[in-house]
This record gives sequence, C-alpha cells and structure tokens, in this order.
Amino acid sequence: MSDVVSYAREGNIAVITIDNPPVNAMGYSTRLGVWNAIDQFAADGAAQAAVLICAGRTFIAGADISEFDKPIQDPWLPALVQKLEDCPKLIVAAIHGTALGGGLETAMGCHYRCAVAAAKVGLPEVNLGLLPGASGTQRLPRLAGVQKALDMMISGKPVGAADAHQNGIVDTIIDGDLRAGAVAYAEKLIAEMAPIRRVSRLPVDGSQATLEFFAEFRRQMQRQARGFFAPEQIVKCVEAAVTLPYDQALKQERERFELCKASTHSAAQRHLFFAEREISKIPDIGKDVAARRVESVAVIGAGTMGGGIAMNFLNAGMPVTLLEMDRNGLDRGLGVIRKNYEANVKKGRMTAEQLEQTLGLIRPTLDYGDLANADLVIEAVFENMAIKKEVFATLDAACKPGAILASNTSTLDLNEIAAVTRRPEDVIGMHFFAPANVMQLLEIVRGARTARDAIATAMDLAKRIRKVGVLVGVCFGFVGNRVFFPYLREAQRMILEGVAPDHIDKVAWDWGMAMGPNAVVDLSGVDVFYKLFSEWKGRPDDPAFCRLTTVLNGLGRLGQKSGRGFYKYEGRDAVPDPEVIEIARQEAAALGIAARTIGDGEIEERLFYAMINEGARVLEEGIALRPGDVDVIFANGYGLPRYRGGPMFYADTLGLKRVYDGICKYRAQYGDLYWTPSLLLEKLAQEGSTFAAWAKART
Repeated sequence: MSDVVSYAREGNIAVITIDNPPVNAMGYSTRLGVWNAIDQFAADGAAQAAVLICAGRTFIAGADISEFDKPIQDPWLPALVQKLEDCPKLIVAAIHGTALGGGLETAMGCHYRCAVAAAKVGLPEVNLGLLPGASGTQRLPRLAGVQKALDMMISGKPVGAADAHQNGIVDTIIDGDLRAGAVAYAEKLIAEMAPIRRVSRLPVDGSQATLEFFAEFRRQMQRQARGFFAPEQIVKCVEAAVTLPYDQALKQERERFELCKASTHSAAQRHLFFAEREISKIPDIGKDVAARRVESVAVIGAGTMGGGIAMNFLNAGMPVTLLEMDRNGLDRGLGVIRKNYEANVKKGRMTAEQLEQTLGLIRPTLDYGDLANADLVIEAVFENMAIKKEVFATLDAACKPGAILASNTSTLDLNEIAAVTRRPEDVIGMHFFAPANVMQLLEIVRGARTARDAIATAMDLAKRIRKVGVLVGVCFGFVGNRVFFPYLREAQRMILEGVAPDHIDKVAWDWGMAMGPNAVVDLSGVDVFYKLFSEWKGRPDDPAFCRLTTVLNGLGRLGQKSGRGFYKYEGRDAVPDPEVIEIARQEAAALGIAARTIGDGEIEERLFYAMINEGARVLEEGIALRPGDVDVIFANGYGLPRYRGGPMFYADTLGLKRVYDGICKYRAQYGDLYWTPSLLLEKLAQEGSTFAAWAKART
C-alpha cells in the first residue's frame, strides 16, 4: 500500500481506506496507493467485493490542484478511474462529507455508490476555469441525465445526498455508521448477484438533448457565465457524450481539459483560489495571537448599511443589539430587515419559523447604555468625520474594556477616529460593501495602534459570517475605493473628451466588468460620489477631476434613485441621455478640453492601467500586503470577472513593460498629475519581472 491508503478485509468484503488529511485530496501518493489496493483486491481470492472509503471528515474532496502545473506522475487520475471501472470484481464507493471534482469522478469509476444523508457531491472544476478531466463530463450525464449534469458542472455547485440519490448519482443512502453500512450494502449486492455496472457502458439519454436544447441552454448559460472559457467547453463535452461513442467523447474531454488548463482564464481563477487562502496569512499575527471572544454584537445605525451588517451576524446565529437615534428610524430599519428575510422565505431559503427565530436575536434600542456588554460594536452612521468622532467618544464611555470598536467607514482616516477614544488599540475598520448582507467582501482596516488580537478577531469574524476578509492599511479609500477611483476618474475625463458614457460602459462590460463605471456611479448615487470626492483632503488640484459628478449632482441628477444621472431611467432600464453629452460638451469647453476620437483600445487602457498603477502604489506603500490581496478585493467587491484574476494579475498577463509604457504614453499626453508611474511598477517593468514574482520574493 502507501502511507495514505490501507487495505483490510471484513469477511468477504475488502475495505480500501484513504487517509490523506485534511480533505483526502487525490494527489500522487493517494492515486498510487489506490492503484495498488485495486491490484491487491483483484488478487485477493477471499474478497468478493470492495468498499472504497475515506478516513477523517470527508470523502475525496478533489484533485490536488498544487500538482496542476507540475509534470504528471503516473498513475494519473483518468487512468485510475478507468482502473476502478475495469476491476473484475464489484467496488462500492462510500461517501461522507463531500465528493468533489476528482473525488466524484473516482466514485463514478466505482460500480455502485452509497452515501450518508449529510454528504454532498459535485464537479466544481468550472470555478477554477477547468472542466472535469477524469471522465466526469462523460459519466455524470450517463447517471444523472444531460440537463442535471450540465446544471451541476456549469454552476459548480454541489448537491445533497438526497438529490444525488433521486438523480441516479448515488444508489443508496446509509443510515448510521458509514463503514458498517457500506460493507452491508456490498454484501447485499453480492447476495443479489448484482451486475458489475460500468458507467461508461451505460447509454446517455439523448431524447431531450436536441440541437434546440443545447442552443437554449447556451442562451441561459450566458447569464451566469458571460465571458468565461470553460463553460462552453463543458457543453461541447456533453454534446460529445450524446453524439459520439464513449472513447471518442472521452478523447474530446481530455483535449478540451488541456485547452482550459492552458488558458489565461484558468490561470486567473486558480490564482484567485490560492489568493483567497493567502489573505488570512498576516506576517506579525501568527497562531500564537488568540482572537478575542465575541458572542454579542452591536450595530450603530439601522439604515440600509447598518441593517445589512446586522443581518450577517444574525445569519450566523449571533445576537445583535441595533441602535438608532430615534424610534422612527429604528422601526424603519427593523421593517427592512424583516422584509429581507420574508423574501428569503418566499424563495424557500428559510422557513417562517426560522425567520422568527432569527428576528428574535435582535435587540432594538435607542440607548447607548444597552451596549455595555457587547463584545463588538460596529458603527454604520453617515460618512462624516464629526459624526463618527462623536459616536466613538460615546462608545468609549459606554462599552466594556476589551470590546472591539469598529467603524464601517469607506474612506475616512481610522486613526483620526481612534484618537478620540482612550483605547485606540481596540479600534478597527470593518468596511462592508453594499448591500452588506449580499456582498462577500469585507475590508478589515488596521489602524496605527490597532492591537494584533483585535485584527485576529476581525479576521476570524469574517469567516464566521462568511465574508472574504482582507486586511488593509489606512489611507483615503483604503485599497478598494482608492484603486477604483482612478478608473472612475478616467471614465469621466473621456466623457469630457467626447466619448459617450454608454460607449465607455460597453467597453468595460465587454472586458468583463459586471457594470460599466458610469452605471456604477448611477447605481450607488451621484451624490454619494460627489460627497466622497468633495470631502477628500487629498483631492487633486484639477478642475476637471470628476467634474461631471459635481455638475450632475448640482442638477439633481443623482442616478437611478432620481431617474436621471449619467443615464436616464425607464423603470430600472438605463437609456443613453443626449443631455449628458451636451452637459459634458459645455463643461469641456469651459475647461479647455478638446473633443477627439478615442478608440476602444485606449478606453480599455486608460480605465485599467489607471487602476493597475494605483494598485501598485498601495503595494509599495504597504497599504495592501500582497498583489493577490488587491486582486481578491476586486474580484469580490468591484465586479471584476474572475477570469481576469484581478488588476494585478491582469497586469502580469499583459506584461508590466507594456503597462508601464502605456502609462508613460498617457503621462506624455496628460502630464504628471495622474499618470506618473508607480515606482514599484517602474522597477518591475525595467527588471522584466511581475507582481507575482515580487510577492514570492518577499515571503
């Protein structure tokens, strides 16, 4: 055997056990061990059937993706899956925890599958820009049907054991001990003289899988997979499963898997996969720094943001004290929270009983005295320094020693806020993104005197409420908004130069953004951005800087909420507005900005090179710890498509010399104010290096 695979026998049933913690990944040693165990089982005359089972908390949770960019070591997974199927004696896969990716493919190589009721199975490779490459695209349609197989592979979402059983993926559900139940099931199959059922020989039901079916599926797929490479490759593999013999279709799967693996899309998605696991690694906060105990939370402000923040903790089963300044505001906020949960009930995401239980965790109050025992207090009031200082001075007096005092500020100086308290070490930023109960990103802001255990606590809480918590430093806009603002700046400058707002947004959309920059401003509120920019102490000394935000705000064109902004709105549909073009023309004339023809290539460069350059600055200043942290922020909070990998990864794929030369070109055209290259970017470009290499050299 091997160190991670053992072979034993219970009567006439062999038990092959994988024990490769933490998730029993199908790395080389595991594959080799299972391969040898199959040979031992085949040669064991006393064993009539075998159970393939895993120790620990899960079945095989996938392939070892750290091996993806390394030379393949035999036996590779497709060959192992085929060896399982070709075994002349019956093999049962026994599933608990999750059987994902290569784990489910391994199980589908077995002749029968059983699972505990809490198990989940799935093929999530699409999330890494890949397709199931060990016969998954061919086996799953044979077991579950074409529609179910496509739904599972394109979404990447696992299904529960009951669903898997209903759709033919799992043959039986085991109650009680899995090992004992699986052995008993194998004995039952032997007693019944059950056939050795090889999935590759099962027919694919193609009666519904017509050309029209696939065309309609592709149309629907674009809603969730626009721009991604792997989903279309998966569909083509399933089409092959319907129309070609198994061996020919399997050959297509292998070819298309290699296409996906070699794509920049997959490289980008794998980069984010690892980057999202690196964010918890903070150089001066090791495992020896214990997080503080947080059992009760308070939120100051019951508005849209405060209510959304409260819902995150309620969803985690934590009691929340919700404070407002007046009864009307408090009742309104409670009503919105209830309405949000009622929508979940209507969608079947929770029961009416669960709704009432969740709302029962809220303690509404108008009195700061009710916060005395809170372990964490999050301020979510207006983005105004004077108001926030007043709140924190009050919290300093009202809250117990050791309570963490967090601000949801999106741009303001956390150190200035902390300075009004006698406990700056307990003050931290927790910048949620709107809508706070939906968006995954949480910027955790480290002040100059924030205690290490306060940071450890905030990072731990991010996981508890299922947020992607990224540690950032103090500056205007922290990392996300600071890097995003140059993107908005260039969009508005190009409107002054004669480019229609909707055309700029189309270029950004075609690049992959969820929304174009002008549509984003309209959605968030023109007045919101006007307030941010007007109160920015470091605002550039340039009358053209986001000039249109100022003008549109003055005209009452506040975006979607007023029916007009950069667009006019018919319901929620944005329609290009000629008035904005005329407003921009007049403002440009007053500023001495001449109209000119700007191609899509320049639009794309100016939007994203500006973002990359600012991203490089936050790295050289230490505001962000790693390039991957910047990328994670933009993939989870700003609508960048995961197949781009984030602004810093995207820069690496372009080549930093190309980006640097482009920035220098715009510097020559527009001057130093906005287009001076980051020193870090300049250094790496001249060295022929990358942000990734720079980050690796620093670890």
